[in-house]
Amino acid sequence: MTHTMDMDAVTIKEVDGLRIRLIESEKRSGTPILMTAPWPESLFAFDFVWADIAALGPVTAIDLPGFGMSQGRADLMSPSAMGKFLAKVMDALKIEKAHVFAPDIGTLAALFAASESPERFESIVGGSGGTRMELLGEPLRQIVLSTRADFEGSDGGDQVYQLISTTAKAPLSEFTLLDYKRSSAGQRWNEAAEFVRAYETELPKLGSLLGDITVPTLVISGKDDPFVPPANGDFLRDSMPRCRAEVLEAGHFVWEDAASEYTALISSWVNGGYSSF
Repeated sequence: MTHTMDMDAVTIKEVDGLRIRLIESEKRSGTPILMTAPWPESLFAFDFVWADIAALGPVTAIDLPGFGMSQGRADLMSPSAMGKFLAKVMDALKIEKAHVFAPDIGTLAALFAASESPERFESIVGGSGGTRMELLGEPLRQIVLSTRADFEGSDGGDQVYQLISTTAKAPLSEFTLLDYKRSSAGQRWNEAAEFVRAYETELPKLGSLLGDITVPTLVISGKDDPFVPPANGDFLRDSMPRCRAEVLEAGHFVWEDAASEYTALISSWVNGGYSSF
């Protein structure tokens, strides 16, 4: 596969004392777009969609702390804490307001952030992130209910490489797969899993806030996602005043499995769909 992301443009920026990996597009005009990488992948998960999204405005993609190859910190490993950090990222990048594309774990962080500072969000594009305990797929539910001790004897990088290389429908490059592997190597995956282990207390907290979040939100789910079934997106649609839910023919990695359809939805959304929703 030909990479659409400029590998040489990947940089490190210090945010709140942490080394955060990011990549920025060349385009500088238009409303900023901030993308947060899904777990257990990295910012290279956006390689298939980067060119189309970069045409919409100035784009920055980041690995959130503790995910991808960004430095982590234990106190940030929950959706609400990560939402506060997201605002610090925007400050560090000098972004006053942005379209925030935050699939997977980023969806919850973005929603918590929007509940506190809606003025920072032009819109949110999320999905593939769990929203209620009873709606989680069994593989994710098992991780949520696990303890760090359950995985202390295993290398997360090997597990992630095997999982994604055998289940992703897109033709991922070895470079990308190895980046995913490095992002979860040793105990990094286990440490990152603390984020979802917080769901039992964090998801009910988020649920109580959804009705007051007025930021236009598009939720994109994969029809065959075993980790986060589309019912999670339906819950957000039914709970939020300005939320639209779409389901694509894909598994969990919808941004790779159905890249063309994914970018078509986002392009329509950014080019006016969100403002009339």
